Amino acid sequence: MGNFTLKSVFGNNETIPKKYTCDGDDLSPPLSWEGRPEGTVSYVLIVDDPDAPAGTFTHWVLYNIPGDLNSLPEGVPQGKEVKYGYQGRNDFGAYGYGGPCPPRGKPHRYFFKLYALDTKLDLPPGAKRGDVERAMKGHVIGEAQLIGLYGRG
Repeated sequence: MGNFTLKSVFGNNETIPKKYTCDGDDLSPPLSWEGRPEGTVSYVLIVDDPDAPAGTFTHWVLYNIPGDLNSLPEGVPQGKEVKYGYQGRNDFGAYGYGGPCPPRGKPHRYFFKLYALDTKLDLPPGAKRGDVERAMKGHVIGEAQLIGLYGRG
């Protein structure tokens, strides 16, 4: 699990460019990963903001990402089913990525968590985050994380 890493156009604990936020084009950032754990069948990506005023806010749930992929392009389209897997509903109420959009004040942290699984999840497109997390239990063989920062004046 040691060399499983996740990268983007911003480094760990660096500012997420505006184009990937609600103040820009609200596109999902390009992501790439290295060190695929042996036995990976699929990946799950969960992006959330633990600093949100009402508690952890989910920005993206993407699951059943094929195990032979090692990247996602910029601007994965919204919708329950995309060519990279299935998307769950985010806390904005949409299926797919919803960029950082914190209230004014201190910058928030956005956790991009990629899980390598030894199976494909038996869930339909549009599943809730909790259902995805329950289905993952006992199947995570690796985890990579990238933290991005974003604040608004």
